[in-house]
Amino acid sequence: MKAMVITGFGGSEVFAQTEVDKPVPGKNEVLVKVYATSVNPADCGIRRGLFGPRIQLPAILGYDVSGVVEAIGENVKDFQVGDEVYYAIGLMDGQGANAEYNVANESIVAKKPANLSHTEAASVPVAGGTAWAALFDRASIKVGETVLIHGGAGGVGSFAIQIAKAAGAYIYTTCGSYDFDLVKSIGADRVIDYRNENFIDIIMKETGGEGVDVTFSTVPGELLARSLTVTKVDGRAVTVTGVQGDLSPATFKNITVYFVHLENPRPKLEALKKLIERGQIKPVVGTTFPLNQVAQAHQKLE
Repeated sequence: MKAMVITGFGGSEVFAQTEVDKPVPGKNEVLVKVYATSVNPADCGIRRGLFGPRIQLPAILGYDVSGVVEAIGENVKDFQVGDEVYYAIGLMDGQGANAEYNVANESIVAKKPANLSHTEAASVPVAGGTAWAALFDRASIKVGETVLIHGGAGGVGSFAIQIAKAAGAYIYTTCGSYDFDLVKSIGADRVIDYRNENFIDIIMKETGGEGVDVTFSTVPGELLARSLTVTKVDGRAVTVTGVQGDLSPATFKNITVYFVHLENPRPKLEALKKLIERGQIKPVVGTTFPLNQVAQAHQKLE
């Protein structure tokens, strides 16, 4: 089968189209013909070598999958040949989806939302599952609460807006002014231009100095630390990136801070499938590329 393989770490030039053996499913695995995958920041980080020796070379990247089951192992119970599925591959679990086929344990696989194309579905697992884990598994958002989502136009952020809206929250989000229409169309109530406006001043004024119940940062740097200023006493703050700055305000305001990455994705994808099929969540797809242009996709994301 064709696959885009890296044999070393570095820039996007490390990709090479290679013929590799088609995988064979084990007893608890499914063989999936990959119709679409996506590029996430983690892909770029792995390609650059940020995870070092934990990634065995040569490697196939790509951690989102949407495709069709072509074969199943003898112990597989939940899927059969011909099922349309989507799932997220763990970063350290082995070979990824920048290939024509992928093998996965059935425990991570979910049925694809019927109303999505494979291209749309492939944008969901990592970004959507991470947003779900942050807002429900960690922050436990409730109806009527206020949420600040940094990077609302990004992959995780765009799902977070829609998940929070489905949960009945009032949503503040930061993004560039060029993305205002997009984030409003998916449910943001108050949009703040991160380049020209101060989110701290705006939120503290509009909440009468109380702040928001939950802050969610998808952007690295000091945003999590700065967001503690606008998080209520006894509130929750969540991040999916590395952090910088002083987190001590969390102590005297009794704010719970969560650092989140995607674990146990299948239940999250099954829950997202319900909301997607009800029309409450719609993936935001940017640019699409053929498999042999994965390097250009990395360049576009970076």
